[in-house]
Amino acid sequence: MADPYLRLATAQIRAQTQYRASFLLDVLGAMLLTALDLATVFLLFGVRGELSGFGGREVLLFAGLAVFAFPVADFAVGNIERLRHYVRTGLFDTVLIRPLSAMAQLLAMDFAPRRVGRVVQGLVVYLLALAVAGIDWTPARVLLAVFAPLAGAVFFGSLFVAGATVAFWWIESGEFANAFTYGGRDLTSYPATVYGEWFRKLFVFGLGFAFVSYLPGLALLGRDDPLGTPGWLHWCSPVVALLAAAAAGLLWRTGIRHYRSTGS
Repeated sequence: MADPYLRLATAQIRAQTQYRASFLLDVLGAMLLTALDLATVFLLFGVRGELSGFGGREVLLFAGLAVFAFPVADFAVGNIERLRHYVRTGLFDTVLIRPLSAMAQLLAMDFAPRRVGRVVQGLVVYLLALAVAGIDWTPARVLLAVFAPLAGAVFFGSLFVAGATVAFWWIESGEFANAFTYGGRDLTSYPATVYGEWFRKLFVFGLGFAFVSYLPGLALLGRDDPLGTPGWLHWCSPVVALLAAAAAGLLWRTGIRHYRSTGS
């Protein structure tokens, strides 16, 4: 059953790499955007020499978790954002009549290999952050260092799926979804202490963004949270990621049942 999806993805790779110079420019452009995101973080850091009680190496670890987790999610499922185009034009009907998974088809049909550059770049930044953060390594922290960015990727992937699914009810939902996906990427690049109390409660902790970089970062550093969250919560990013994935899956299935075609 994997063969049809592989063929769709391979066709996309061939189409997008046919013009090598254009493909290379796309890859480099995507990497430049990630570099600018990091530059913004450290521009703010450079103004005062610290960010809300955290030093440069600690801030780099938070940012590294975010800039690695997000590109992995974007590479794997980010192209599901095109669902609103398929719903608006009626092409989603074609997807549904095939004896294949609708989501897997969407991911394979619009697979974007140019995003691999951002994944590699994010991995380099994350490994550098781990190397300079001064972490007191234990077996538990080694496991967390491996699984925390993967959990963050699952969390962001769930946001991509949930945001795209809104198109079943609201076609022009792109900017709404981007506020939580790309906005969430920016939000998680900074320590949670940077934000005001109501914003932290509603978005950082209420929507689970703290589990992408801030809380696992504290666990890796062995630091108590200045905001007072219990220490055991710092290790819960995989659990939160699974809950987010389950919620996104439920919303996706509800959206599929809700879809009634364009009639065209």
